[in-house]
Amino acid sequence: MTLQEMRRKGSWAVRFYGRKGKLPPLRTADGKPTRFALTAAAWGEPVPGTAAAARRIAAKGRRLLTVYARQKEARKAKQS
Repeated sequence: MTLQEMRRKGSWAVRFYGRKGKLPPLRTADGKPTRFALTAAAWGEPVPGTAAAARRIAAKGRRLLTVYARQKEARKAKQS
């Protein structure tokens, strides 16, 4: 995964599933995933069925952003 991909995916995950408070519904009344939940599949993540699963995706996004920041700093230091 490139640095830009890490930044984009991490940012998406935190923005969508890491918000404070209650998340929008992940399932419809008949049990099908909502469009909100299906965005995870578009990013290569499993479709979350519960809030806990969505929070795990957000945690993974935070880790990606941390790795991105470290690698970006390392590249900066190497160029100096």
